[in-house]
Amino acid sequence: MSTAKSASSAPKVLVVDDDSDIVELLEYNLNKEGYNVLTACNGKKAIEIARTFIPDLILLDIMMPQMDGIETGRMLRQNPDIRNTYILFLTARSEEYSEVAAFEVGADDYITKPIKPRALMSRINALFRREAQKAESGDQIDILDLSINRKNYTVTQDSEKSVVLPKKEFELLFFLAQTPDKVFSRDELLQKIWGADIYVLERTVDVHIRKLREKLGDRYIKTLKGVGYMFSTEQ
Repeated sequence: MSTAKSASSAPKVLVVDDDSDIVELLEYNLNKEGYNVLTACNGKKAIEIARTFIPDLILLDIMMPQMDGIETGRMLRQNPDIRNTYILFLTARSEEYSEVAAFEVGADDYITKPIKPRALMSRINALFRREAQKAESGDQIDILDLSINRKNYTVTQDSEKSVVLPKKEFELLFFLAQTPDKVFSRDELLQKIWGADIYVLERTVDVHIRKLREKLGDRYIKTLKGVGYMFSTEQ
């Protein structure tokens, strides 16, 4: 494990991979970009470090000893302090079921190896730029019995029940609630929530919609078969 040379105010990144060459490559490039970096060689160590480091971004391998990346991601998302942390999987696994499993546990992106450092740094920098823009335009939506606050990423239901959502689920809910009763296709939602520079499966949207319904109930987000999804104001 090592620390970065950048200022403590820089975004914090946790690199998790059992391949020391990849860890060294990523750490070097992230430090060069000014990020505050810590590393872990397995999932158990990553969970331990994340509790105190509270990273803004986690780069996570899937195939690791002791605990694989999918289980590590699941356990990381159980920590309330990590719910707004971006998790990017970097893996040699290119099968669709691995990608779906990653998004099931709260991944924000899924990138297959071999890693191209310059392209990866560009995607990470764009991710943090979008985050800064959202923070500057923080807002709150009060709709039906939901209060959705983008300034602090909170969702309150029935004026008292607090609902904890990972970042991408929150952003999807906020986006749909901004324009109620308007239908958006999966492709539109992928572009708006994940961005044009991140490739993910259309099925990823379905996974996140299902998780929102599990936590909030079925009444808010409606499916128009063959078209897409909308936030419905129908009682």
